[in-house]
Amino acid sequence: MQRAKSGDKVTVHYIGTLDNGRIFDQRDEDQPLSFTLGNDEVFTALEDEVVGMKVGEVKNIHLQAEQAYGLRLEENLLKVPRNLFPAEKELRISQKLNLELGDGTQRQMRIRNVSERDVLLDGNHDLAGCDLTFALQLVSIG
Repeated sequence: MQRAKSGDKVTVHYIGTLDNGRIFDQRDEDQPLSFTLGNDEVFTALEDEVVGMKVGEVKNIHLQAEQAYGLRLEENLLKVPRNLFPAEKELRISQKLNLELGDGTQRQMRIRNVSERDVLLDGNHDLAGCDLTFALQLVSIG
C-alpha cells in the first residue's frame, strides 16, 4: 500500500485540541484539509508526521508550541495612546484590528486592554504558546 511522501498532495481529517481538551479546529469530510507535503503549507512538524502514513491510517500528533505557532513574544505587544484612535470608535477587548505599519505592511493585532490613556495591542497568534494535538486520519494521497 502506498505511503505518503514529500511532493504528494494529501487530504486529511482531524480534530485539533489544546492541552485542556478544548477543540481549536476540526476538519472532516465536509471540509477536509488538502496540502502538498514539503511545500510548507502546514507546520513542518505536522508534515513530518504525515510522511510515511497510509490511506486510512489514524495518528495522534502532538506539537509543542515552538513547532506550531511559536511562543508568545513580548515584542509582539504594542501599547499605543488611546487618542490615536477616533474618539467615537468603540474599542473592545479581543477585537481584531488591521494596522498598517510604517513600512507599508499590514499586521493583524488583537486588543488586549483598553484604558482612557492607552490601548494594548497583541500581534501574537491566538494559539501562540499553546501545545497542539491533532487526532488525524490520512484520507487520500494523490
